[in-house]
Amino acid sequence: MTSNKKCVGVVPFGDVPVIALKVIAAHISGYLDLLPEILPPLKLPEHAFDQKRLQYDAGIILRSFESMDFNPCEKVIGVLQPDLFVPIFEHVFGEARQGEQCAVISLFRLNKNPDGSFPTTAIVYERAAKVALHELGHLYDLYHCEDEKCLMHFSGGLDDLDATSLYLCRYCATYLKYNISH
Repeated sequence: MTSNKKCVGVVPFGDVPVIALKVIAAHISGYLDLLPEILPPLKLPEHAFDQKRLQYDAGIILRSFESMDFNPCEKVIGVLQPDLFVPIFEHVFGEARQGEQCAVISLFRLNKNPDGSFPTTAIVYERAAKVALHELGHLYDLYHCEDEKCLMHFSGGLDDLDATSLYLCRYCATYLKYNISH
């Protein structure tokens, strides 16, 4: 019996804890009712590393990522340990192009609280799941939401991310359901 659920790939770039991939996959299944598949690891494109910033350029990684074939996965979330940036921000937790196939998230900044203390492992993985689901929302053509509790609300820092729910507001949930079904 085949499933009618759409496949979403979860792919590690480099060395990523397997538990992080499994937590993200479980959240994709549980919160969005999509069929996650953990894919074999990929190498980080070295040309995406910026020597001046000591970070990886998320846009360059995405361009490389988008050139790959991930059939039968409709959407793919890349997960990596190193820090990410886009030119207009000091850092990003993740990056996706609206309505496209691939997104990337970084675990780098999720491992330390704003006050310098270290969160529990459970909080780190909840943060990773929130970022992955948020970026997946962009892949399904959702925009940032004004509702501060909605998963699609913009999170510029960990305080924002921690305050964000794992759930979508009614509007975003309806729009996502429609976009997944079409």
